Amino acid sequence: MSALVEGSWDDARLVAATTFTVLQSEKLIVADCIGRTLANDARSLVDLPTYATSAMDGFAVSGQGPWQIIGEVKAGLPMKSQLQPGQAVGIATGAVIPAGTFGVIRWEVAQVNGTELVGQVFANQEIRPAAHECAAGDVLIQAGTILNPAMIGLLAAAGLDYVEVVVKPRVALVLLGDEIQLSGIPSDGLVRDALGPQLPGWLIAMGAQVISTEYISDQLDLVVEALQKACATADVVITTGGTAQGPRDFLHAALELIGADILVDTVKVRPGHPMLLAHKDKTAILGLPGNPQSAVVALVSLGQPVITSQLGQPQKILRTVVTASELTAPESFTRLIIGNVIQDQFHVAPYLGSAMLRGLAHSEGFAIVTKELTGVGEQVRWLDLPA
Repeated sequence: MSALVEGSWDDARLVAATTFTVLQSEKLIVADCIGRTLANDARSLVDLPTYATSAMDGFAVSGQGPWQIIGEVKAGLPMKSQLQPGQAVGIATGAVIPAGTFGVIRWEVAQVNGTELVGQVFANQEIRPAAHECAAGDVLIQAGTILNPAMIGLLAAAGLDYVEVVVKPRVALVLLGDEIQLSGIPSDGLVRDALGPQLPGWLIAMGAQVISTEYISDQLDLVVEALQKACATADVVITTGGTAQGPRDFLHAALELIGADILVDTVKVRPGHPMLLAHKDKTAILGLPGNPQSAVVALVSLGQPVITSQLGQPQKILRTVVTASELTAPESFTRLIIGNVIQDQFHVAPYLGSAMLRGLAHSEGFAIVTKELTGVGEQVRWLDLPA
């Protein structure tokens, strides 16, 4: 595949979404799978309900009344004998319906005098039939679904103790730059590292796991060594800085030396123009620009589709929102503008500079602007930040 050089934002995302394949799976206890991606369709092992059960507290009756109350059926303790015509038993919600039951009379409307019961009933009244929700073998949840707590409960109810989920993509961070200061008040021309602390949070929200973080000076041999080591252990390697063609930008040269193939080399987007995507065998290598907001744009533009495909999840379809103000984009470029959707309208955040984080810190996503001028009330696509 030839590299997409300065292609459109949409074309670059398509490359990121279609180049990498789903990772292997692992078997986990169902209760440990919240937030994980299902690797195979999950099928019920039993009928749900497994037995016909009472929908209410009341009395199970056989035949026509009046009835003699002969006992009680509790949830989890089914009646072993058959209910005979003219007989009734007290029954709890969820308890198994005795054989021979005609229907269930709710407790609050039943008329009881000693052991005699009188009331109105029709066939199968207040009875949940077996397999009413699903039959054994039915697909309950499709592969590629992110499991939420309710789904975990459904799988447990359906008899599953374990499920296969896709392993979390392993991400190695290689942070480049001679100007980075890791703690304290910056001085002598240094700047505090803003990407190392925040990238793991974004990646965890995308479903990945960070397995290593390494800070590297802008020297070609060090960049090559770091990339080789990261590619040996990670499914995704993410670098920061060094993606342009300046005198201290060594990422392109390092990728060539390790035998990686570049897939996307700069994108017609602002901010984030010098973003880069490559691969070394099955490992994705994502080059983020050094400016913080540009780096986050590159991460959600190319990194998220890569991780989504490695997890076997469907790629998200971008929704549209209505603009609350005029928006502009450079000619032939896509512009991603941070902000928030308030009452279905997009409102631009302050502090839009590519090196700024203040606006990003209080925004929920990006408006995707492709026209040089988008007027008030027009529709634009919307890209959510991972949460």
